[in-house]
Amino acid sequence: MRNVHIDEVDAIDRAVLAIGTDYPPGHLLPYHEHRRAQVLYAATGVMELATAEGTWTVPPDRAVLIPAGTQHQVSMPGVSTRSLYIEPAAVPWFPARCRVVEVSALLRELLLAAVDMRPRYPEHGRDAAMVGLLLHELADLAPLPLDIPLPADPALRRLCDAFLRHPDVHDPPARWAAALGISERTLGRRFRGATGLNFAQWRQRACVVHSLRHLAAGAPVTRIAADLGYDSPAAFTTAFRTLLGRPPSAYRAAG
Repeated sequence: MRNVHIDEVDAIDRAVLAIGTDYPPGHLLPYHEHRRAQVLYAATGVMELATAEGTWTVPPDRAVLIPAGTQHQVSMPGVSTRSLYIEPAAVPWFPARCRVVEVSALLRELLLAAVDMRPRYPEHGRDAAMVGLLLHELADLAPLPLDIPLPADPALRRLCDAFLRHPDVHDPPARWAAALGISERTLGRRFRGATGLNFAQWRQRACVVHSLRHLAAGAPVTRIAADLGYDSPAAFTTAFRTLLGRPPSAYRAAG
């Protein structure tokens, strides 16, 4: 199925429904939720998904797992997607929180082929076998740390949101502590309690994740590193590889 809204076919008695959708540049899917679990794959472009808990950046050839009933919005600056909508009972292992995952070469081909299945595919035969293989492949995907957890506290959340708009790897915690009227030690405790990361880890992850959209667009590493405040392209590359296990060039090529 292509360019069909899930609500039009959700009642079909099949464990997995596959839909391919092409979105125009700058498109925003406002907050919504699905009865089924969703696997949202970025065939092209970089998606940014947001929930009340944080944000997830999804580069090309990666996917995000969205649990059933999760309120989320997705920004899509010219993205072609392939989605699987899955009955929750068929994926008892599905995470309770959104998760960005690697997509293997086999899973990529299965996702691209699945959208050409008939909605009411026969319960025995090639399409049913493809669905079984899809579910098998989905159960063993490697997670990627491409989420930016966000605090519930309004004052700290405002500082986080401002940082995400203009990330700087050297932004000092003293500035944040002063803005909140607390000590740096208190900031550290509050930050870890709210996000699960210490301040330096969160700041570093936010900068690396911010770079993905620019890498996919073909921006040079030298410029990205300078814009984020790194002392050198090598320093940025080291931070990038530490978080994602690959150099920036791997994500640039994917875009």
